[in-house]
Amino acid sequence: MADLRATITAGLAERFTTLASRVHELAAPLADEEFWRKPFPFGNSFGHLVLHLTGNLNYYIGAQIARTGYVRDREREFTPTRHLPKEEVLQHFEQAIAMVRKAIQDQSDADWLASYSAVGSGDVGSRFHMVLKCAAHLDHHVGQMIYLCFALKRENV
Repeated sequence: MADLRATITAGLAERFTTLASRVHELAAPLADEEFWRKPFPFGNSFGHLVLHLTGNLNYYIGAQIARTGYVRDREREFTPTRHLPKEEVLQHFEQAIAMVRKAIQDQSDADWLASYSAVGSGDVGSRFHMVLKCAAHLDHHVGQMIYLCFALKRENV
């Protein structure tokens, strides 16, 4: 069982690390103004997606598994009163990723199997299930970020 836990731990930690690196890579060429621009009349900006992912990870993994005490204000993730500098938003995101990696490392065999349910999660399952769901959620939004970067590039042509 220890080998399975080690495989799960390493695989999940690597996935979050890879996805976080991709977010930083995509954000790098964007000026602060582009980071917050919505290239479509619908949807979100790159910055709003980063705020959303930071809140999502801090709540579903941080507050519920790592017991960080994080209190989520989901509405604010999409409607901040002021746009923070890109680097500050990315720093908060990276702190959330570091917390996720630590939470993953801290799980015992019994912890992975522990029952999990949280307001807004949409389902009940194990901690493993929720961490996997958060990785898939992050992956989904990275896909949207790729599309946003493409649209922002075309907008500037």
